[in-house]
Amino acid sequence: GAGDFLSLARMREIVHERDGVWWRVTPFAVDDDAAENLDASIIPSFHGNVDGAIAFVEARLAEGWRVVVIASGQGLVERARDVLSDRGLAARIVDRLVDEPEAGVATLVAGSVESGFQVPDARIAVLTDNEFYGRTIGGDQRTVKKLASRRRNVVDPLQLKPGDFVVHSTHGIGRFVEMTKREVSSGGRNAVKTTREYLVLEYAPSKRGYPGDKLFVPTDQLDMLSKYVGGEAPTLSKMGGSDWAAAKGKARRAVRDIAVELVKLYSARMSSKGHAFGPDTPWQRELEEAFPFAETHDQLQTIEEIKADMERPIPMDRLLSGDVGFGKTEVAVRAAFKAIQEGKQVAMLVPTTLLVKQHFETFTERFAGFPVQVRPLSRFQSDKEARLTLQGLLDGSVDMVIGTHRILTEQVLFKDLGLMIIDEEQRFGVEHKDALKKLKTNVDILAMSATPIPRTLEMAVTGIREMSTLQTPPEDRHPILSFVGPRSDKQIAAAIRREILREGQVFFVHNRVQSIQRVASELAELVPEARIAVAHGRMGEHQLEQVVDDFWERKYDVLVSTTIIETGLDISNANTIIIDRADKYGLSQLHQLRGRVGRGRERAYAYFLYDDTKPLSETAADRLQTIAVNNDLGSGMQVALKDLELRGAGNLLGAEQAGHIAGVGFDLYLRMIGEAVATFRGEDTNSEVELRLELPVDARIPEYYIDSERLRLEAYQKLSSAATVSAADDAIDLVVEELVDRYGAFPDEVTTLVKVARLRRRAARAGLSDVVAMGSNLRIAPARFEDSMKVRLQRLYPKAKLVGGGEALVVPMPTDSDLIEWVGNLFTAMFPEPAKAEPAVV
Repeated sequence: GAGDFLSLARMREIVHERDGVWWRVTPFAVDDDAAENLDASIIPSFHGNVDGAIAFVEARLAEGWRVVVIASGQGLVERARDVLSDRGLAARIVDRLVDEPEAGVATLVAGSVESGFQVPDARIAVLTDNEFYGRTIGGDQRTVKKLASRRRNVVDPLQLKPGDFVVHSTHGIGRFVEMTKREVSSGGRNAVKTTREYLVLEYAPSKRGYPGDKLFVPTDQLDMLSKYVGGEAPTLSKMGGSDWAAAKGKARRAVRDIAVELVKLYSARMSSKGHAFGPDTPWQRELEEAFPFAETHDQLQTIEEIKADMERPIPMDRLLSGDVGFGKTEVAVRAAFKAIQEGKQVAMLVPTTLLVKQHFETFTERFAGFPVQVRPLSRFQSDKEARLTLQGLLDGSVDMVIGTHRILTEQVLFKDLGLMIIDEEQRFGVEHKDALKKLKTNVDILAMSATPIPRTLEMAVTGIREMSTLQTPPEDRHPILSFVGPRSDKQIAAAIRREILREGQVFFVHNRVQSIQRVASELAELVPEARIAVAHGRMGEHQLEQVVDDFWERKYDVLVSTTIIETGLDISNANTIIIDRADKYGLSQLHQLRGRVGRGRERAYAYFLYDDTKPLSETAADRLQTIAVNNDLGSGMQVALKDLELRGAGNLLGAEQAGHIAGVGFDLYLRMIGEAVATFRGEDTNSEVELRLELPVDARIPEYYIDSERLRLEAYQKLSSAATVSAADDAIDLVVEELVDRYGAFPDEVTTLVKVARLRRRAARAGLSDVVAMGSNLRIAPARFEDSMKVRLQRLYPKAKLVGGGEALVVPMPTDSDLIEWVGNLFTAMFPEPAKAEPAVV
């Protein structure tokens, strides 16, 4: 802050060697011997207000200061020069900052500096992207490792309520009872007592009326569980009974047909010939560097995946899933620009006319300064405009068209279509998708969706269609504060007034066109000072366009509208939404509507109101409770799963599949499809068996290390998932790295827990089902070894015995050495790595 002292040594640390550029700092106009410290202050960020940044630079230059602007890319440097030149300010670009900057001239250079500063004594100011563009640079984000995502919809124990249904992949459907801690002992002479946490599941009672069996699932086996989603309340399984095996068998037979169809689709796509785009051009890099925000890690990874797909000769078919406002449009901008660079045309299909206008403005703004022709095509365009667009697409003068389903009609012909982008894919019906297939077989397709139900299905059949997900919210995004309650005029008036006081705007959603004008009049009486506009789908095209335009330009404070605003409309100044009769809407619709606000840095508010004079149905109450609870950033997955639970799976995949989904739960059913597809493609499915690994060691996360129960269980979950067969090789290392970064060095108990996780992974990969301490012995099963291995084990472990007809190996445990290290050595002896072939000597 102001008045801080910035030593020359610290300046040399901040301004450092990076990307082959050497930065040299000298104390201008100050005698080096006389000043070890310089009185320096930070430069305030202008938060994207370039005018404010320019005014600052102009004032400093007028006073004869030396001003340096350091931007993280050459494109941003050149744009800064253009912006300053437009205001009549002298600016020069240098390759490296080795000479003393000129007074009265802004010196621009590409590089990376942590933060800007000014030194009044030296009359020098250094600005970075953070101050000039309002973006934060967090180092080279492309190199940041991304934590392995969880393999499936693993149960979060703290989201379970007593009575919820849970699917255990081995024992079937049970009812969650509670979470509990139990003290367990290894038994025998060297008994060690440790405390472990368990989920308690209750299974079906016996026919004689005895209570059902209880299963204690340790927290390190959470990957065996998933929450039951399948519509109506299911029948509980019997522990050890045949009903669960039968239900799984039926479902497996049912998914085979689906798998065959999916494999055919995959084979057809892999054999068709597409266009292989070249590597990025300098223009591509300039466009990307001009993005005025810091990209999230997910965005960077997704962009790399899409570019890699486009550069392959096989047509791309990728689904991009991300919650509302998580930056899907910028990914589409970069993919479209890459296609246009090679003379290909791009078509973007969107569900509503308002979204056509919104995307047209976004793409036009991002492509400004480049020779790219973007045209809209919807009912908002006149016949003449539409004819010119169609002609341009045919002769190649139009590079990109953004339109509604009208672009799928027969009169729209392209000269050379290279990429089709489909926004809000779930909004298009079967007939639109059939028209898309006929459009062209070898076009790259990028589909985007904010409703994650299709995403779950796609995850199961990964490889048939590639998936990318955006799970990280943009920088400075806050969760939307949600209120559910009876309608109150006082509350509505207070909410509108509060938003107007902070210069914001309000959406008021009322979904009946007949009474929308009356509602607008009532609001005008409630808040006379508010400027109110009305928008609905039955208005004339140009009238509707004008109203939305005027709202965008802040001529109105409140927009009373139907659900026409539901999809994609992005007005960052509107940060309060009031939904009238919220009990009449679907759950995913409520989630989409809420996503219209909270898209900027301001805190956003959403009010879901119902008429308390009329009784709420149980489903409506459930929906409103779900929307109130799931208001975290990126909570679309929980909302969509709850929606599936309320509506039943039959509505999603058809009645034929619904019976099987109800039998085994949606999550397990999807994994079965994935396994069936992998089998038909000749891949190893790595089907996992339940593994019991119980050793007399103190392996846990103590409360003094992570005091929050939720965070502690989240850590257990991550380790559990990282220790599975299908997890990435470095998954455990990534979890360890994250935990140390968040909570500090491990205490002994957590170090032991990580070692146990590594053993669990080795045991799972070897196909073991039991690694259990029994008294002073260790039981390992199954133990199906070749005779040569039996001889080897007998030599290394003379007291080891094969029991149960050779089904299990029993080995006495040592009393004087590290048990985990000993078990690791035993595994190495039992499952030696295959010897690497020596290189042939020629």
